Amino acid sequence: MLFRKARMSDTKDIAALINFYAEKGVMLPRTLPSIYQRIRDFTLIEENNTIIAVGSLRILWNDLAEICSLAVRPESVNRGLGSSLVKKMIQESRELEIKNIFTLTYQPVFFEKCGFKRISKESLPQKVWTECVNCPKFPNCDEIALIKNIG
Repeated sequence: MLFRKARMSDTKDIAALINFYAEKGVMLPRTLPSIYQRIRDFTLIEENNTIIAVGSLRILWNDLAEICSLAVRPESVNRGLGSSLVKKMIQESRELEIKNIFTLTYQPVFFEKCGFKRISKESLPQKVWTECVNCPKFPNCDEIALIKNIG
């Protein structure tokens, strides 16, 4: 099992994994262009030359980053891969001196197990004005916001 940053050659596999869950209504979809533009944000777990888990860390402000597009291949669920990726992104945030990480998710219990606390989306104005305004669900977002102070 190998943790690594994503490469351009990974984009189709990343999109396929994320959009598999998006089709089930448990994640927001990602287009190839959006993944190309944010390829440096993605960390993945690879096993036997196959991407088995992926997550993205987006920096939004000097003290705020977001974990998004966290997905694990169905046959690899319950192996601790999702929480391992969250830990990896928390470590990366600390190295960057970012004090808070949040997520918008349909899976709040998972993030609560990782130490995140529920908050109102309105407390995240940087997110709303930089990303959410372009979402097809805006302004009727039904995701749950959670945050973790790591600083």
